[in-house]
Amino acid sequence: MPVTAKLSRLFYERLGEQIANELVDWFNQVDATYRADLRELNELNFARFDAKLEQRAAELRAALGGLEERFESKLEQRTNELRVAIGGLEDRLDAKLERRLAAIEVRLERGLATQTRFLFGAWASLLIPIIGLWIRS
Repeated sequence: MPVTAKLSRLFYERLGEQIANELVDWFNQVDATYRADLRELNELNFARFDAKLEQRAAELRAALGGLEERFESKLEQRTNELRVAIGGLEDRLDAKLERRLAAIEVRLERGLATQTRFLFGAWASLLIPIIGLWIRS
């Protein structure tokens, strides 16, 4: 969009209408040329910027890809270590639980044996007078 240069009325009067119009046209042509040159220069700079941006984006993708692989391998390693640690913990917990269950079972058997002896003693103490009363009658 060219900007039409306007000259003062005095300029038109001194040089004449035709020369002043030619000078205005020449200014407009120079302006259009500079604008075209500036546009071309901007497009070249943008193309160069775009190429650099694409190159840096590719470098960043490559760096992130390597980082992602390292992260995944480290995560896998830590996961395996955790599985081993949990497996060892699980084994220890199973062994401890088995010991506790065995101890509870022993205590229950002792308690039942004591209870059985007590009940036999109570039955015997009841049975003796009953037999005595039966024999007397």
